[in-house]
Amino acid sequence: MVVYGVALLSVCMLLGLYLGNILGELLGVKANIGGVGIAILLLVTFIHFYGRRGGSSGDRPFKLHNDTAIGISFWSAMYIPIIVAMTAKQNVLAAVSAGPVALVAGVLSVAASFALIPVLTRWGQSVANKGSFGESSETVSNKQERENS
Repeated sequence: MVVYGVALLSVCMLLGLYLGNILGELLGVKANIGGVGIAILLLVTFIHFYGRRGGSSGDRPFKLHNDTAIGISFWSAMYIPIIVAMTAKQNVLAAVSAGPVALVAGVLSVAASFALIPVLTRWGQSVANKGSFGESSETVSNKQERENS
């Protein structure tokens, strides 16, 4: 069972909720404003700067153990979809009680997202097939073979 990274997840969540409550108080709203989003941003930021495995650690204040980095990646992959699903459930309940405009906007945004999947897939494949300076990956591999022989 992967238990590495739970402390980081907890710290990000508690700090995000605390900052969301402070933001709500500053804006005069008696609610948590963006606490979960802040927590996700903190977690993603930490992973981006400190959670990388391999490479030189000269640009990082400390190096994570390999198991810890894997655990943090696991929990971040689990955390974001779960929190988004919980938030979406609350938003759906509010939208149903608010009226049809929110429901229509939600359905249209989901339909637009589904329609963009093939476009983004093609775009991602074209970016992945390019090597350095816009060369195709085949050209880059041919150059590497010539250099090695």
